[in-house]
Amino acid sequence: MLAPSRMSRQGEIVEVVLRNGWDYMRRLLSGGKADEPELPPPEVLRNILTELGPVYVKFGQLLSTRPDLLPASYIKALSSLQSTVPPVPASQMETLIRQALPAPPEDIFAEINYSAIAAGSIGQTHRAKLKDGRDVALKVQRPGIDKLVEQDMSLIRDVARLVSATQFGTRYNVVELAYEFSEAIRAELDFTTEAEYTDLLRRNLQNSPWYDASQIVIPEIVWELTSPKLLVMEWLDGAPILTTDLVHTDTEAAAKARQAVTTLLFRVFFKQFFIDGFFHADPHPGNIFYLKDGRVALLDCGMMGRLDPRTRATMTEMVLAIASSDAQRCTQLTLKLAEPLEPPNLSKLESDFTRLMGRYYGLSLENLNTAEVFGEILEAGTDNHLRWPANIGLFTKSLANLEGAARQFNPKVNLLSEIRPLMADLFRQQLVGEDPVQTLLRTGLEFRNLSLESPRQFAFLLDRLSTETLTWNLSLREVDGLRRSLDDAANRRSFSTVVGALIIGAAIVSTGQRTSQGVVLSYVFFAAASFLGLWLLVSILRSGRLR
Repeated sequence: MLAPSRMSRQGEIVEVVLRNGWDYMRRLLSGGKADEPELPPPEVLRNILTELGPVYVKFGQLLSTRPDLLPASYIKALSSLQSTVPPVPASQMETLIRQALPAPPEDIFAEINYSAIAAGSIGQTHRAKLKDGRDVALKVQRPGIDKLVEQDMSLIRDVARLVSATQFGTRYNVVELAYEFSEAIRAELDFTTEAEYTDLLRRNLQNSPWYDASQIVIPEIVWELTSPKLLVMEWLDGAPILTTDLVHTDTEAAAKARQAVTTLLFRVFFKQFFIDGFFHADPHPGNIFYLKDGRVALLDCGMMGRLDPRTRATMTEMVLAIASSDAQRCTQLTLKLAEPLEPPNLSKLESDFTRLMGRYYGLSLENLNTAEVFGEILEAGTDNHLRWPANIGLFTKSLANLEGAARQFNPKVNLLSEIRPLMADLFRQQLVGEDPVQTLLRTGLEFRNLSLESPRQFAFLLDRLSTETLTWNLSLREVDGLRRSLDDAANRRSFSTVVGALIIGAAIVSTGQRTSQGVVLSYVFFAAASFLGLWLLVSILRSGRLR
């Protein structure tokens, strides 16, 4: 039986769903039959998630990273989801901050503002000054958010189990998606995870031949004060990139500054995508700061993505294939990235890629929507029965957010022109790595192992052949269907033979025997032949394979 609080929350969800007119979810939540999911229009879905509160807003933001699940119109609507939650009063926050700190605030801070300067769905930000004079930002978890998360996640998992019985739920594995979301939001509730991500990103970006590392800033973490419910980091003086004077100044110097900042951002993110495999997954304009000293800072490392070396190499080639409008190579790389749910139609997939690349090639960033391009590539793969891994969706979201910020900040920049100068270096690094000597030694060691093992394996193979103990295991796709078809054909041929034999036997008996016994026997043969023949005809008609 549901607990009172759970029943109350479920009733609240049903009320929001009914108010916004989503009949499918009304039937599902009220215990009705789980038919095929019927999504409401994108704007209605966004309004529902917004009204349901911070957990569902986070769920919508996660769905916006999955263009392999939802059409581009839904991705665009969900990407704009923002929680509208009021800040917690200063008196209540003072109690929470005191509980989270290892010592009284008076012993740690010279100054602290208990009134929030920014409020989000999971936490809110305060400003303080340490005793040593450093300005710091305090990200504090909102009170009671952990209990609300567990309650709402339980409901989301229940809905996922109901939807899993549908074709949509089976194809997209909604139970696994709900589990993935549960793990993601639990990680956000532990601020030490975000602190670790922030430190790792700062270390990764400290050195690169592509850009001046001194111009990119990731805030330092004050680890001695950081805990699962409190994140303390370096305060950075600046403003979101779209609120700076550079955006509204038309001088030549401002144009050069905008170009330099845009190039820096693209190169910083291309390094994350294709070299490190660890990237900031939410670079919207509010998380990109232009500091007073002219440097650029990346904030909020709560949502990060990872790409393994194989995927990075494939994605590098994919970007080059798109830049070169090579639909055939793009098709080949798609099959390396995505999992086929059934044999894909390669000619149709290549034709779809040719069409969309011809439409977008050569456009400036002002007219080119990268999210739309990658969304159509993912959609083409999905239409051809391919399932994309989740990290590809996160990569697409990150690149789309980066492109959106760049388009608003510097509309004249071209994404492909930014990446072309880096392609040769990308391939070199993926071929030989950062340390060519280490790569050469590792390759030599692998060849050594191969040379030592090959004679032994070859001798083992010859021994099995000479003793006739070698067995082969062959796995042929869809061979069961072929076997069943052959069995059906053989059975029908056998029935046809029996029917023919009965008819011939009946004819022989009726002409050779004029006795009453012979007449009866011939009637029996004819009746049996007629019954079997009629049964065979009906079975063929029911199979739909008469032609």
